[in-house]
This record gives sequence, C-alpha cells and structure tokens, in this order.
Amino acid sequence: MILPRRLRAAGAAVASTLSVALALFAAAPAQAAAPNCAGPHSDTWINIEVTGVRNSNGLIAATLYADDSRRFLVKKGSLYVGRVPAVQGETRFCLFVPKPGVYAIAIYHDEDSSQKINRGGMLGIPTEGFGFSNNPPTIASLPAFRSVRINIPKANLGTTISLKYP
Repeated sequence: MILPRRLRAAGAAVASTLSVALALFAAAPAQAAAPNCAGPHSDTWINIEVTGVRNSNGLIAATLYADDSRRFLVKKGSLYVGRVPAVQGETRFCLFVPKPGVYAIAIYHDEDSSQKINRGGMLGIPTEGFGFSNNPPTIASLPAFRSVRINIPKANLGTTISLKYP
C-alpha cells in the first residue's frame, strides 16, 4: 500500500520526535536528589531521617567526616556541615557526599541556630540533641569512630539517626 506524501511526512516527523525523546530520556540520570538536600552538590547523596526531634526550633546540622579516625569530631576535621530547618518529630533531608565511599555522620539539633553545638558544665557535655550514623550508644562517652562508619556505595540510599537530648 502506498501512503500519500503528507501522511508519510507526518509519520516521519512523529518517528523523528519519538527517537529524540527516547534519546533524551536515555541520557537523563536515572535518579535525582531530593530538593531538600544539604552540602555541596554531587552525584552521590544519602537520604537521612532524623527522629526524636523535640521541636521545630532552629536547624538540624549534619556534619560529614571522611573515613579517617584522626579527623573525627575534631575542630576543622569535617568535610563540611549541611543544615536544614528542624521539623518536630522527624526531619528528612538528603546529604550530598563527595563520591561513593565510607563516611561518618554526626547530627545535632541547633535549636538556637548559632551554627555550633552548645555545651554546658565542666565536662562540656552537649546541651542540644545529637546523634550519629549507626546510632551507637553514647551514654558514658562519645562513640568510637569504627561504630559510626557508614558505607555509601551509591546515591539515594537511606539511614535513620535518632537524636538524644541531655
């Protein structure tokens, strides 16, 4: 069957448009970071759910550490700190990481938005809520680095960190 010239041209235009659309779809990334992300943008991130947030005051600060125990919890030892508004109960956001690998994450509830964790008493115990990746016990002391290491082999994985308040 021979199709009229106009119909053949229309069919060719549709086929061309469809092939361009399929090529664009194939080139697009399979996943995209959520809009509520913290830290310098990269192709790798982890979704974090912070539970036990006692109020919506201030910020939730997520400090990212490289896989180096000597830099964990020391001044200027982190890769960076990402901050998002606190949401009472649960705060959800994603944290960009430089590339797939092993990291440690420390979270604190910066209730007064001072961009530093408040401490009190002679021992300098935090007076704001805090937590760590893998939720290690912190009753008598800060956790060991090995207990907070978290492997982030690809983008869009998730973890839950529970806050503890003094």
